[in-house]
Amino acid sequence: MSDQGRVVLELRDDIAYITFDHVSARNAMTWSMYDQLSSICAQLKETRGIRAAVLRGAGGKSFVSGTAIDQFTEFKDGQAGVDYEKHVDAHIQALEQLPFPTIAVLEGLAMGGGLLFATACDFRIASTGTKLGCPIARTVSNCLSSDNLARLITEFGTQKVKRMLLLAETPTAEELSDTGFFYQICPADQLDQVCEQLIHTIRALSPTTLKVTKLAMRGAHQSLLPNADDLIRECYGSANFREGVSAFLAKRPAQWRTE
Repeated sequence: MSDQGRVVLELRDDIAYITFDHVSARNAMTWSMYDQLSSICAQLKETRGIRAAVLRGAGGKSFVSGTAIDQFTEFKDGQAGVDYEKHVDAHIQALEQLPFPTIAVLEGLAMGGGLLFATACDFRIASTGTKLGCPIARTVSNCLSSDNLARLITEFGTQKVKRMLLLAETPTAEELSDTGFFYQICPADQLDQVCEQLIHTIRALSPTTLKVTKLAMRGAHQSLLPNADDLIRECYGSANFREGVSAFLAKRPAQWRTE
């Protein structure tokens, strides 16, 4: 892949702005972008005086559309899938462990890893019509870790997650408005204003209370997670995963097999 994309950090006073910039691929994450995100999170944990972080996709048409699919051609067996899911979990945890509130600003698409990044943030603001989902049963036939399943179920409820994963539905933000997932849904030209209002609210609150409460809530979530490495290994080692990746890259319908 010639365009590896990038994750950019900009500090403006006491607010960190993190931008996913891989516009040619709807801001799909490459390995180097995952590593850049973790490095940014590590830097921000050691930076004093940050009150909030705002995450956004470049180009105004996609937050993050998932992992760049061509990278999956490197996988040789199911263990590569287990290693990949652990790798993704580590990057998401780095975002969750930031000691101040995080705000995801969603426009256009938040798919796969993009949905998970948004879920790992504390607040979400979405433009009307933004589509969210994880349609992996229709695309590359992979799966999610227990941690990521738990994140989605906590935010959306079991039945909505089943529709996203087992039916590959990609509902709009408005269709998910009853879940409490969004701080606000608004027209795209109002996103900046709503984000600034939320930042203003955060700045008026005790950063100590926000930090310890956020991290305590994360610890409670972590304590309930089972291990699903055997299921992940089975999925990523399957003929259907190899077929899904091949079909996606060739832009043809996948020919699924009953295993």
